[in-house]
Amino acid sequence: MSNEFYEEYEVFSKRNQMAPFQHQFSLLAPNKEMAMVMAKENFLRREPCVNIWVVKRSDISSLGEEERQVLTRLDNKSYRETKGYGYLKKKWREYEQEQFTEKSLLK
Repeated sequence: MSNEFYEEYEVFSKRNQMAPFQHQFSLLAPNKEMAMVMAKENFLRREPCVNIWVVKRSDISSLGEEERQVLTRLDNKSYRETKGYGYLKKKWREYEQEQFTEKSLLK
């Protein structure tokens, strides 16, 4: 059997109407119809879902190495990221606990 007979497909599923599609697994199939049958057989009996996408891997486009370079930040703008606000959760917890002390309730 020749490897050129089979094509690689990626299977995505959606658990409910509000959920995003998520990649589940890859499979080998001779054509898109058989890939869909295989995806249903292997996936639908295991988990609930409302929709499935079966996509030929060769139809998926991605950025090349040079194009990915564009995605890196040109300057340091870490102030735009939320990681700088991590201390607020602790500060808020301390504030909430302070609100329920005997001293603060008797004011």
